[in-house]
Amino acid sequence: MSGPVARTSGSRPDRLARRYPAGVPVTVRRATEADAAGLSRLAALTFPLACTPRNPADLLAAHIATRLDPASFRRHVVDPACTLLLAEDGTGGDPVGYTMLVLEEPSDPDVARAIRHRPTVELVRFYVHPEHHGSGTAGLLMEHTLTAAAGTAARGSWLGVSEENARANAFYARHGFEPVGRKRFHIGDAWEDDVVRERVLRTS
Repeated sequence: MSGPVARTSGSRPDRLARRYPAGVPVTVRRATEADAAGLSRLAALTFPLACTPRNPADLLAAHIATRLDPASFRRHVVDPACTLLLAEDGTGGDPVGYTMLVLEEPSDPDVARAIRHRPTVELVRFYVHPEHHGSGTAGLLMEHTLTAAAGTAARGSWLGVSEENARANAFYARHGFEPVGRKRFHIGDAWEDDVVRERVLRTS
């Protein structure tokens, strides 16, 4: 998964911040340009964990260097079509999770045929530090991400996730993202297959 987050009208970081009810000291807010370096370090750690063993190490390194670098995150933060949220644990360190939505029509023809609700916003990236897996951080981050997505003009939200990532597929299913199709893409010498999942944001 990758990409920007859809703009939320009038959203402010302090409106999004909220402590997880189970007691996990994590809050969620909108990212700023000052967060770019920390987001880049988190992305470099978490992106390879979502990839399959077939993904060549050199291509992963190139993607991290050119798409997950601080300059890329600074561009996403100021992109009016993008909403970037981060989760932090109050220690003053790097973020412990982040999401990115993009409000635009999908360019992949397989995705364009599969999704049912338009306008649509793509959940391009959803990552949580492995030390926070199972802590409730992912659920809190998804709650705020869906709130941000619903604050756009979109009627639905979609994402692509590896068909081999059982944990991620189960998580997205629990949050209402139903499988509606598949998309294929080429990485190095291998083809990868993603499940296209979609959920409705509003019915009117």
